[in-house]
Amino acid sequence: MAEAKRDYYEVLGVPRTATDADLKKAYRVLAKKYHPDTNQGNPEAEAKFKEASEAYAVLSDAEKRKQYDQFGHAAFEQGGGGGAGGFDFSGFDFGGDIFGDIFGDLFGGGRRSQANYNGPMKGANIHTTLRITFEEAVFGCEKEIEITSKDECETCHGTGAKPGTEPETCSRCGGKGQVVFTQQSMFGMVRNVQACPDCGGTGKIIKEKCPKCYGTGFTSSRKKIQVTVPAGIDNGQTLRVSGKGEEGTKGGGRGDLLVQVIVSSHPKFNRQDNNIYTEEYISFVTAALGGTIRIKTVDGEVEYEVKAGTQTDTRIRLRGKGVPYLRNKQTRGDHYVTLIVQVPERLNKEQREALQAFDDAMKGIKPDGDKPKKKGIFK
Repeated sequence: MAEAKRDYYEVLGVPRTATDADLKKAYRVLAKKYHPDTNQGNPEAEAKFKEASEAYAVLSDAEKRKQYDQFGHAAFEQGGGGGAGGFDFSGFDFGGDIFGDIFGDLFGGGRRSQANYNGPMKGANIHTTLRITFEEAVFGCEKEIEITSKDECETCHGTGAKPGTEPETCSRCGGKGQVVFTQQSMFGMVRNVQACPDCGGTGKIIKEKCPKCYGTGFTSSRKKIQVTVPAGIDNGQTLRVSGKGEEGTKGGGRGDLLVQVIVSSHPKFNRQDNNIYTEEYISFVTAALGGTIRIKTVDGEVEYEVKAGTQTDTRIRLRGKGVPYLRNKQTRGDHYVTLIVQVPERLNKEQREALQAFDDAMKGIKPDGDKPKKKGIFK
């Protein structure tokens, strides 16, 4: 017994009230995900692609959608109800009005995209990481890193062939690097373009391979690269060094070197965006009477005048002592310092007596601003 078809709206993942734009958007997502060009050799993906295409073909047509909403799948079966008659999906053409704009957007052409397998290709990017200190992230630095990359083979000069020989033109694709074939599908005859299986898309066949690169045309080597780390870079950000990636093919340029920066934590400084946060302990006397303290910043120590009567957890701001902005090196964030009043844990006899005398002297004295109120005429 044949498996029952799924509801077309369910296939596209849209409600029955979906607009044409909703249908098109949903189908684009499914077509891109399950298209045979990106899922070669995957029968399950091919089946889902056909299912989505069939659903969109019906629902994107106002008349057919009306018939489907009334009679369901029976509307397009031979002898189906409602007088709709059979509906033949084999007549669909991927270059037609229904699918042409969608596949043109997704794959860059009117019908199926025809990639230039034998043209210049840019080399792959190389990814690596670099660990730096907190201060190096704030002020920037120069670093030398070592990477492994592929370069053109010096023996065969990138041809992959043994010196004294030359690669031969592939007889199957005629040097184009791609082959075209057609196959019957539920939509009719479909034209496909693939990389040539004999030459792998290069258009050339190497019969005698280079003994140094074994026919690849490339050799791997370790090399040192100088990297400039800009001031203000943050943990996890990536630097791009253009042209320091893998060697390209067929005259294509080199890829890029992508360096992810890891910033080590600091025992005193904490960074949030472009601001720096620290804590500073001050004595009970300094908090009460005020005085000068020295605060450590990324620029070195600075002096700060603590106001008399400063309470614990008071936060002060040192303008321009934070981290530079990447896009504007002349502008820096701020440094925020939380002042913590340190209460002595151990006191000798003399210190205890002094504090007790201070406490006795404060008895009966009201806080500032708490002056006795004058009696009114009704008192």
